[in-house]
Amino acid sequence: MMNFDKFEEILYAHSNNKIIPGIERIKKLLDRLGNPQDSFRSVHIVGTNGKGSTGAFISSIFREAGYKTGFYSSPHLESPGERLLIDGEVLSPEEWIKAAEEVIKFIKPDEELPSYFELVTACAFFLAREKNLDVGVIEAGLGGKFDATNVMNNTACSVIASISIDHTEYLGATLEKIASEKFAVVKKNTPACFSGYDSSLIPMFKNFCAESEALPHVLSEEAGLGNIKISPEGNFFDFCAPGLELKNINTSLIGDYQINNAALALLAVSEIKNSFPKITEKSIRDGLKKAKWPGRLEIISCEPLIILDGGHNYDGVKRLCKSVKSLWPELKLGVVYAAMRDKNYSGCLKLLSSELKPAFYASTVPGMTRALPPEELLNAAKKFTWQNIPEAFNFPQEAVKKALSDKNQAVLVCGSLYLIGYVRGKLF
Repeated sequence: MMNFDKFEEILYAHSNNKIIPGIERIKKLLDRLGNPQDSFRSVHIVGTNGKGSTGAFISSIFREAGYKTGFYSSPHLESPGERLLIDGEVLSPEEWIKAAEEVIKFIKPDEELPSYFELVTACAFFLAREKNLDVGVIEAGLGGKFDATNVMNNTACSVIASISIDHTEYLGATLEKIASEKFAVVKKNTPACFSGYDSSLIPMFKNFCAESEALPHVLSEEAGLGNIKISPEGNFFDFCAPGLELKNINTSLIGDYQINNAALALLAVSEIKNSFPKITEKSIRDGLKKAKWPGRLEIISCEPLIILDGGHNYDGVKRLCKSVKSLWPELKLGVVYAAMRDKNYSGCLKLLSSELKPAFYASTVPGMTRALPPEELLNAAKKFTWQNIPEAFNFPQEAVKKALSDKNQAVLVCGSLYLIGYVRGKLF
């Protein structure tokens, strides 16, 4: 793995420790850098769940069409370099260090320091300009309205994935408050594509678009899906919308929820393809099939069967359970789970217990202070019914070994993207 320690040292030395978005700080910084975020066309993606997968589909379609494409996402799993992929590839630590050294030159000593995420975002925009991107697919970090990514003035499309309760301490405690933060990214005279999930938010979405003079499109209203086939080898479905109709589409990203993510990507592409004339039916099909997004129902071993999924909130775990039941309905399942202290882990445990009826193994993310200690997670898990007497493990790889030794036919590692990032390179 490439070493990004020096890059992170630079950023931590010049950033505050705040998570709360502060968009004015990055606006000033980017202006001094010459606004690199406006040097390329962009697709801006926000949402609670599914925005990363949707972005992976869209960026893959652009790459297959021959456009030089950047995909900015967060958080990273194993290395900060994963946050910006140029034509699907990670840039070297040296390139990131150069970007960081350039960016910090424009931080004024008498101003409040940017956050870590704001600095990473500024570095990513700087690198995107250096690489002469044609298009950037940019995923928001937290919320939308005040997120560090909501600074682009060359946006081809705004995409809003599903919205549910998460990050309530920063975005608000109600679905409507959270949605208002995300819908606020829509732009004048620019297509805005919403998944339509939760459907109660559709009127609010259309109102935001009307006020901003954006062009609203709702997946659940405008697109039809048919002949859906889901298997561990991939998904197949038909897609029909006013600007695009395709039969027997194939995606390698598996799970029920990836059908909707791929369909949202297709809706967005259908609305902007006239501005990107190299996009063809072949590039769309190839892009969907070749798209990769690690840590989302990712099979890292077939014998034994080990699956990784970063679903970390109630809605994400609900969708995970539905997919696991569809894909592996008869297997004896063991779940290795870890969660952050600020998440609704009790609700997620209840879902896992009632929907999957697995054996359960509590763990944590070693070295992360935000992670819930395994003993506390075990105490929470004891309120629910499992196929075994649950145990706690300080290291998730030990929990996986125990789950396999207990003769589970499959092991699902889930609960946090930080857990997936920690365990992904340590199991085999």
